[in-house]
Amino acid sequence: MSERPQPLIVGAGPAGIRAAQALVAAGLRPLVVDEAPACGGQIYRQRLVPDGRSTRDLYGSEAPKAEALHRDFAALDGKLDYWPQALLWNLRDGRADIMVAGTSRQVTYDGLLLATGATDRILPIPGWTLPGVFTLGGAQIALKSQGCAIGNRIVFLGSGPLLYLVAWQYMKAGAKVAAVLDTAPFSAKFHLLRGLPLFPGIVLRGMRMTAELKLGGVALHYGVGDVRIEGKNAVEAIAWRQDGLEHRLACDGIGYGLALRSETQLADLAGCRFAFSSRDRATLPERDTAGRTSMPGVYIAGDGAGIAGADAAERSGERAALALLQDRGLPHDATRAAALEAELARIGRFRAVLEAAFPFPAHWVKDIADSTTLCRCEEITAGEVRAAIGQFGVHELNRLKAVSRVGMGRCQGRVCGAAAAELLAHETNRGIEAVGRLRSQAPIKPVPLTLALAAQQGAAE
Repeated sequence: MSERPQPLIVGAGPAGIRAAQALVAAGLRPLVVDEAPACGGQIYRQRLVPDGRSTRDLYGSEAPKAEALHRDFAALDGKLDYWPQALLWNLRDGRADIMVAGTSRQVTYDGLLLATGATDRILPIPGWTLPGVFTLGGAQIALKSQGCAIGNRIVFLGSGPLLYLVAWQYMKAGAKVAAVLDTAPFSAKFHLLRGLPLFPGIVLRGMRMTAELKLGGVALHYGVGDVRIEGKNAVEAIAWRQDGLEHRLACDGIGYGLALRSETQLADLAGCRFAFSSRDRATLPERDTAGRTSMPGVYIAGDGAGIAGADAAERSGERAALALLQDRGLPHDATRAAALEAELARIGRFRAVLEAAFPFPAHWVKDIADSTTLCRCEEITAGEVRAAIGQFGVHELNRLKAVSRVGMGRCQGRVCGAAAAELLAHETNRGIEAVGRLRSQAPIKPVPLTLALAAQQGAAE
């Protein structure tokens, strides 16, 4: 009799690590697949090579959490199978196609736990495709993994807690941070006071970071709009309007992001049902409080299920693993499961506070100039998208993709999808929840054509 297939965990960030730890503790041997060369995810990303920086240098006050996660995952060595630098690019019929070291391997799994994380969300602005413009996550990767800054004089632009965190990390690393441009008004920050009873440490730490940025000579601007990035062949300056006045600041590097968006492509390929989340302003996989999706045997945790941060990711990863154990009829700690759900509910309430303090600037979409590139992969402008909407009477996002090619490029809509949805909703006078979501298809990221053909041939046989 053949052995039962392994549970498959996708992602080795906080959610994936805690899920793996719980499954191993129950006597299972999961397979963990991750695109990064080392565990930790984006928030606790490790250096590519030792460079003399301590974990305190890399993660600041979060260093103990990072060290604990790295250490706990290392302790699982020999008790699980771990494939770093591996891309799971297709799911079908209980099988996964995974690219490892230039070859594609197909595995059968019994229980799929998706901990796929999130990527930056943006709206296109003039000059956003110039060399020297990075997303906030990209700027963070450069600093953490490679120990380098994105410029000599840097401006950070956008909204969300990550905006201030990355700016503070760059300043502490010795980079010249000229300014932080927050799209939200300063008055929105008073909402953070409602978060003090929930997580006083987080709120006070954020206030301290903001104070240290000001004391470090970083200019903080709130309620910025009409932003444009200037330069001929690279970033030279950033200009914006604030309180009716025009501002301009010379710089050669810009970190830009409007909070985060969940990575949901694999949940889509797994057949999970989706529903619109007004909090995340996105359509996300449906799940219960334990992390079960609508598909039996498929679980989801971390920011891939809805943006909630690293602490929530750890707890939701463990909770989803306990749900997997329960559904297999294996012993699981029901008391621990209930405690995790209570903690996640508290984090969820805090997330609502953060949304009020760092609102998404949806009003920007009406001011996107027709000449501004919206889909950089396919080089489609906002004007071309507007023309397609009018010409073909488009009301749904996948139809817009078909007639305009928005979202058909290498990123599969990860960069332009949210902006395309916002633009479509605005142009058709509909709510963002009414325009749908881009359906995912394999490969979810680019792979060599030979691998895709080989996988198709194997499936046919």
